[in-house]
Amino acid sequence: MLRTRAMWFLLIAIGSVTFTGAQDKKPVKNDEDEVIRVDTELVEVPVVVADRAGRPVLGLKQTSFVVSEDGKPQQITEFSSTSAPFEVALLLDTSGSARSELQLIQRAAQSFINSLRPGDRVSIIAFHTETKDKRPTPVAEILTGLTNDRSALSGAIEKMTTSNGTPYYDSLLKIAEKVFGDPAKPEFRGRRAIVALTDGVDSTSASGFEEARELLAESGVICYFIKVDTREFFEQNLLGDCHVAIRFSAAQIRRYYRIFAGSKVESTGDFCQLGDFERLAISKRLYELATEEMNSLAKASGGKVFPVNDLSEARSAFKSVADEIGTKYSLGYYSSNEKRDGTYRKIKVDVKGLPLGTQVRAREGYTAPVR
Repeated sequence: MLRTRAMWFLLIAIGSVTFTGAQDKKPVKNDEDEVIRVDTELVEVPVVVADRAGRPVLGLKQTSFVVSEDGKPQQITEFSSTSAPFEVALLLDTSGSARSELQLIQRAAQSFINSLRPGDRVSIIAFHTETKDKRPTPVAEILTGLTNDRSALSGAIEKMTTSNGTPYYDSLLKIAEKVFGDPAKPEFRGRRAIVALTDGVDSTSASGFEEARELLAESGVICYFIKVDTREFFEQNLLGDCHVAIRFSAAQIRRYYRIFAGSKVESTGDFCQLGDFERLAISKRLYELATEEMNSLAKASGGKVFPVNDLSEARSAFKSVADEIGTKYSLGYYSSNEKRDGTYRKIKVDVKGLPLGTQVRAREGYTAPVR
């Protein structure tokens, strides 16, 4: 996450006053050699290092890493090893086909909580249905804020309910704004993650993917997805009599025609007017879109997508995510490019002294602030 530190100082001498201007963003040392930064922003870079076989490489030091921004070397000023704690927003999609398998989701989520370390803090987000304007409406709900109280987390998991839709984009936005809206404490800098169990196919959100992606990119949160394959189940129940079939939501139909059909207005908003062929075409593209969006968020943030065939495989996928979180390094630097021009800056991380084939996965870049 980019964090602004605005500090003004006043040096008082006999008969005179001297100001250090905010435009001077270089490190300044006082009489005690303490480094003070003026109007600078820390760029946080989470990193995973693995050998050729995919096993994590542990025990690396700050001096092992080289960071560049837009091809220019940067000075690493902050470093956290793999033993540092994490803050995790655990997003559980309890809609659609998940409604009949809520207990599987609960057991997998509890297993994930148990796999984390004592210092890690977790927030749980899920979906439920509430009545708005006399109509059942699916909403994303923060069941518990960030905490390391395992009994509180277990209680939240037990109280989860299901929803009649998937406000997936709204949930990502809520995590960025509410769970990770405040700056991280020093021990969690560069060590915040979203772990989402979902198929990624949004059906009811008021917000859009681009809005959520922008906020998540600004925050520097690492994105992990346990991608559940629900397409076969959905399409088996999508065809035939429109009155008993699973329906696309109005939001899904609008999204399909806007993105894929090159039309600002859908040819029909009535699900029953869609033939089986058109229903399958819409389903195919919406699932492809969900996969692209997940991969995009994971790659840009230094995270990963873990595909599973069904919810019965979720527990092992959660363990893989917990294992990776426990092997993350975090680097921080103050950019040598002091322009506040809103441009995208590319980040590259290399590790010295390791054999060819070593895999390094890190945050790929960030957008500079604007004055």
